[in-house]
Parts: sequence; structure tokens; C-alpha cells
Amino acid sequence: MPDIKLTASDGHQLDGFRLDPKASPRGGLVVLQEIFGVNDHIRSVVAMYTGLGYACLAPALFDRIEPGVRLGYGDADFGTGLGLAQKLDPEQVILDVNAAIANLAASGVGKIAVIGYCLGGALTWLSAARAEGLSAAISYYGAQIPMFVDARPRVPTLFHLGQRDGYFPIAKAREICSAVEGGEVHEYDADHGFACDHRPPVFDAAATALAFERSIAFLAEQLG
Repeated sequence: MPDIKLTASDGHQLDGFRLDPKASPRGGLVVLQEIFGVNDHIRSVVAMYTGLGYACLAPALFDRIEPGVRLGYGDADFGTGLGLAQKLDPEQVILDVNAAIANLAASGVGKIAVIGYCLGGALTWLSAARAEGLSAAISYYGAQIPMFVDARPRVPTLFHLGQRDGYFPIAKAREICSAVEGGEVHEYDADHGFACDHRPPVFDAAATALAFERSIAFLAEQLG
């Protein structure tokens, strides 16, 4: 079953959405949510990378606040998701990410990376700095990265930035991300959320395809 239970080191139990490839995995991938929870979009990302041969797991990071969050992209959803995101404890997030990494590692998937979008893009930065057992990280338009700028990624990290991102202005994003040792930064003529096809006003198919191509190459290089 794709829906599983994870247990963090402090005893907290959280949900996870996990899919495994039919063949032996090429590696593991922890997928970190936007402010909208482990919703249909995040589940589709899990399925997409599983189709490429990676064992993928999306931990429900809001479960400590409100279990079962699975929002859409309307105005009310945005307000709800933003409120939940503001209640997250970064230290607890790392415990939950570590639980996801441990779950993948226990099944012998090989090297493990983390990928995140929006809120998850910022938590990817934090995970690359503080989580245990990662070999690489991919961050999409992590608007909250400035909150964690003192925590420096310790693994190779790929950044996808939108030049028209109103939540993470490109000048600031470029300055922060380009200073990361071992970082790789790509910019797109696109808005915040450009890789989410559930959001027609901001979705950019060309930018999404190019970012995906670069992400695939990066994972192949870093995970082997």
C-alpha cells in the first residue's frame, strides 16, 4: 500500500505516501510538500520519479499540527496552508524527514536525495544542512529559504528559480543560492509554482520540462 506510517525519533507518528519501482531501485527520493500538504500534485511527483526507477516517499509534514492535510489551490486552501506552514517547527521537520530517510534506507534503496517545492523547497535546503543520510538535494522556488540561510547545505544541491517569483525575488534568490558550495542554480522565465500543473495561472510547461530534464541528470550523477 502506498500510504504508510512513519515514526520519528521523538515517537511522533506521521503518514507517508510511498511508491516503489518494479525493478531494483536506482536510489531513494524524499519528496517534500508545498503548503498544500501531500496532495494530488505531490503524489503525482512521487509517481513520476518512481516511474524513473526511484523509491519515493512523501512524509506528511503537517501531521504534527493537523493530520491528513490534502488541499487544492483555491484562495481558501492558500490561507489554510499558509497558516499551517507558519506553525511548523523546523527541528521537528528534520525529525520527520529523518524518519522518511530511514524508512527508505531500511529497504536498501541505495543513495537517497530530497526534492521539495515551494515550502518544501525551503525545507529541502534545511534538510540538506541538517538531515542524516542524504546524498543530494533539489529545491524548487523555496521562498522561505532566507529563514534558514544560516544552515548551509552539506550535500550537492540543485536549485530551480523563477525569475518572476514574487515570493522569492530573483535577485535575493540568486545571491543566496549561488553562494552554496557544490550548488547548481538554474533560472527560468517563470513564476512561483511554475512546475505545478494543477495551477494553470502559473504553470509553465516549457520551464517544467527543462527543470525536470536537469533534475533527472542531476539525480543520475549524484545517486549513480
